[in-house]
Amino acid sequence: MDKPRINSAARRLQNRESLEADIVAEAVRMFADCGYEGTSIARIAENAGLSKQNLMYYFPTKQALYQRVLDDVLDEWLERMAHLADAGQPADVLRAYIQAKLKFSREQPYASRVYAMEVIGGAKLYGEQIRDRVVPVLRRDIEVFEGWIAAGRIAPVNATHLLFAIWAMTQSYADFAPQMALVLDRRLTRKDYDEAERTIARMVLAAVAVA
Repeated sequence: MDKPRINSAARRLQNRESLEADIVAEAVRMFADCGYEGTSIARIAENAGLSKQNLMYYFPTKQALYQRVLDDVLDEWLERMAHLADAGQPADVLRAYIQAKLKFSREQPYASRVYAMEVIGGAKLYGEQIRDRVVPVLRRDIEVFEGWIAAGRIAPVNATHLLFAIWAMTQSYADFAPQMALVLDRRLTRKDYDEAERTIARMVLAAVAVA
């Protein structure tokens, strides 16, 4: 007798999660193109094929939806950053880290731009979450570099600024992709990302004297 109710509840949950994912996907594009102030709940709802009232059942305010968007962005971004915690040869670990960060830029350009716009704007709506979640990961990664340096596995380097440089180089392929497309007179291709990965890896490995 309970099984039909369980299946029905599971379907409702699945439908809710699917609809929320559709809303968030549209919100990411809107926030990336128009910024937080320039984006309206009504426009997101229209583009997602919903009424404003229906959307607000799931996300009662624009800030709640924006928070969800940035939560999802940061979840995935931090997952890609986890490569530096892997054991292995520094060269292999760094190449995997750069590859993961560039893959995020290639696969999730809108997400990267939303995050960048929030940070550039002073992180007024999401600064606390960034401090609470990004800073511990940064400190962990710095410890990885310091361990490599202490063991003589890489040359002495300012790990903080090297990580900042890697972030800047990899994320620029999402945040500034329109500018790159304008200069190249075409959209970036997979070949461009592959060449960027090789170039950035060579620069980083040279900085830490790893062959």
